Amino acid sequence: MPNIPGTQERLPVTLVTGFLGSGKTTLLNFLLKQPELADTAVIINEFGDVGLDHLLVETADENMVLMASGCICCTIQGDLAGTLQDLLNKRGKNGMPPFRKVVIETTGLADPVPILKTLLTHHIISNHFVLDGVVTVVDAVNGAEQLDTHLESVKQAATADRIVLAKADLVEPAKLRDLKSRLTEINPGADQLSANNGVLNPSDLFGIGLESRGARGADAEDWLRLDAFKEHHHHNHDHGAEDSVHTFAVHIDKPIHPMGLKLWVDAISTFLGPGLLRVKGILNVKGEPIVVHAVQQVFHEPQALTAWPDDDHRSRIVFITLGLEETEIRGSLNAFRYDPVIVKEPGKAIHPDNYAQFMDAMSHFKI
Repeated sequence: MPNIPGTQERLPVTLVTGFLGSGKTTLLNFLLKQPELADTAVIINEFGDVGLDHLLVETADENMVLMASGCICCTIQGDLAGTLQDLLNKRGKNGMPPFRKVVIETTGLADPVPILKTLLTHHIISNHFVLDGVVTVVDAVNGAEQLDTHLESVKQAATADRIVLAKADLVEPAKLRDLKSRLTEINPGADQLSANNGVLNPSDLFGIGLESRGARGADAEDWLRLDAFKEHHHHNHDHGAEDSVHTFAVHIDKPIHPMGLKLWVDAISTFLGPGLLRVKGILNVKGEPIVVHAVQQVFHEPQALTAWPDDDHRSRIVFITLGLEETEIRGSLNAFRYDPVIVKEPGKAIHPDNYAQFMDAMSHFKI
């Protein structure tokens, strides 16, 4: 079983994504003026996309500028990991503010999944930065059409922790209700917020991740948003690209052996990984509440909670999948039954019961 992370402070990262013309830049322009971002490094694709003239203090170097609000903006040079490492190396040195959080704005056509995987798995980045949340901006005017025709738009909505509806004042109430309903089907666990001209309370977008909250039981329940999934199962409604997205929650009654958790993580990431857009769970591992979080085949290191959120000690997991039916996921959960018998006889490498349990678990995967 993977190790539980230590107490080293990591800088929270908020990913701001959304389709072309959705309103990301308008939102970012508003946020850059707010005192809540005074301790923030903002990574954007191009300075020209953001109106910086009236906010500019000085140019730190060709890729970085200091803002009147106290934050620093930089453009992505090469890959994201390289940009984050560069920021980390310069943090607090030679006039660089000692920023305490990071905001990343993606391009409109960006698939957010590779960025999330970088934050979760890069050997340097994951030691110093932690995903705080995904904020997806949806154009209320054109959002429905984009969901119909562009898979990137669907994935942006499906991976979100917060969905910001821009230009909501420009559409008829009935059209807005329909769009909100579709977004709820795609991702019932994401709060939906409205932002006209980019105006939004920054506190709604930052400090929403489990590590930012302190990994407390009640905070984990709010992070998981299990209640939102109970009444929502996505079904095909002839909506094009979003048809293959499924959202659901599962419960496991019996406690899980650590080796059962490891077997499940290894198997589902290997055989079903590409279809896992987002997985969040609180698992009962030998009586202890353990949090799991995955994006495609990448599982974040399990994290121990300080206490259970409530008196319900069942394991609970929410899934947002792409091209994977609920029956396939539920079949994979058979791996949680793995409870190995300790082999004490000299010369015997594996107990027959262990082999039988392993083969039973693997039979639920298309190998």
